[in-house]
Formats: sequence, C-alpha cells, structure tokens
Amino acid sequence: MSHSFNTDTDIYTAESLIKKDRLIIYSGLIIIAALAWAYMFHLDNEMSNMDMSIAHMMPSMQTWDFTKFLLMFVMWIVMMVAMMLPSAAPAAIIFANVYRKRKKEGKPFVPLGIFLLGYFTIWAGFSLIATVAQMLLQQAALLSPMMVSTSPILGGAILLAAGLFQFTSLKHACLNQCRNPVEFLSKEWREGGSGAFIMGIKHGYFCVGCCWMLMALLFVAGVMNLLWVAAIALFVLVEKVLPYPIWISRIGGILLIVWGLWMLFDPLIY
Repeated sequence: MSHSFNTDTDIYTAESLIKKDRLIIYSGLIIIAALAWAYMFHLDNEMSNMDMSIAHMMPSMQTWDFTKFLLMFVMWIVMMVAMMLPSAAPAAIIFANVYRKRKKEGKPFVPLGIFLLGYFTIWAGFSLIATVAQMLLQQAALLSPMMVSTSPILGGAILLAAGLFQFTSLKHACLNQCRNPVEFLSKEWREGGSGAFIMGIKHGYFCVGCCWMLMALLFVAGVMNLLWVAAIALFVLVEKVLPYPIWISRIGGILLIVWGLWMLFDPLIY
C-alpha cells in the first residue's frame, strides 16, 4: 500500500511539474508577444498624434538616412515577433517539453530562447528586405509618409499576387511543415545549442516561405495599420492550427484575387 501511495504521489508531482513548466512557457511567450504589440501600439499612437498636414509637407519623411532605416528595420522585426510568435508557439512548446524531460534525466539542457533566436533570425532577414522595399517604394512616392499605398495599381498587384500565391505548391509545402511541428522536429532534430539554432532557422524558413506574400499585404492598407496587422496575423494563425488548411488558403486566395481585380479595374470603370 505504501509503495502504491508513493507511486501515486510521484505521478501527481510529475503532472504538477509538467503543468508548471507549460504555464511558464506559455506565460513567457504571451509576455514577449504582448511587449511586441505594446511597442506597435506605441508607434501607432505616435503616428496618430502627428500633424498629418505637416507630415505630408516634410521632405524628411521621404528622405532615408541610416537612423531612419534602422528604426524602420527594428519596427519590422518587432512586428514580425508580434504577428508570428503565436503561430510558432506549438513548435516552441514541443521543443521546450523535449528538453524539460532531458533535463530531468540529467542530460544537457538547451534553452528555448536559442530555438526562437534561430526562428526570428530568418524573420529578421525578411524584415531587412521589407525595410529596403519600403524605402524604395516611399522614394518612388508609391507609399505615403504614413506607409500606405498611394497607387491602386501597386495595391491591386500585391493583392492579386498574394491571392495567386495561396494556390501554389510552394505555399502548401511550407504550410504543411508549419502545421506539423512534431513531424518537423522529429525529422530535423539536432543536438546542442547550435542544433537548436539551426532547427529554429529551418522552421523560420518554412514559415517565411508560407507567409511572405501575406506580409507583403501590409503595403496595401498601411504598414502601421494595426487592424490590418492583426487581421493578417489572425489569418496566419488560422491557416496553421485549424482543420482544412487547403480550403482556408483557397478561400483567402479567392478573396484576395477578387479584391485585387476590383482595385486594379475600378479606376478604369469610373
């Protein structure tokens, strides 16, 4: 009887530790995402308080120096953290659970932060490309100082391209990798800190491959339009976690194509 009691106690203790670990991991991810969103709201508030009539007259809004480029680059990185961390959470939690068990067995421990650092290194590369694109579009007067497309042709073309991308094999191959973190980690597993970093990079690579055209949609309604940012982030999450991902992608693609065609041809009609 005593042995049975101890076994039950051990099981209860193990389950409590698992729940505690999960709570710590979830809380950490939520705090990081919340801080990223708080920064986004701070930037949005600063832009909202700006006198728009003055902003449109300021040549410096169209002139890029190193400081402005760096600030925009940081903004894109923080925005990618805010948008992509929720959909990366399943892989992050599985990774953390594996090393939690290994730590209990006395094996070397690798922090979750190394995996996430690799993941967001890829998104930092995307952010660099997006910042360059934003700079070129603003210098060509195709984006307003408030980072909204000024050209229906540009906006329609981006919408149309994003909609068509939803039907490509590349989209669905990358989406499949993102939707199956257990399969991904089992196939791509590497030991140690450098292995965790490489796994994060590879997972980020598939996520960028899946979502890069959706992120380009930020140039349509405004890079700092937080409702637009939240809508895209929600769609990315829905694609990755809900059943019937192909149909979700196709429905989203059809809506984007229709919207893009309307934006392209509406000025010609009227």
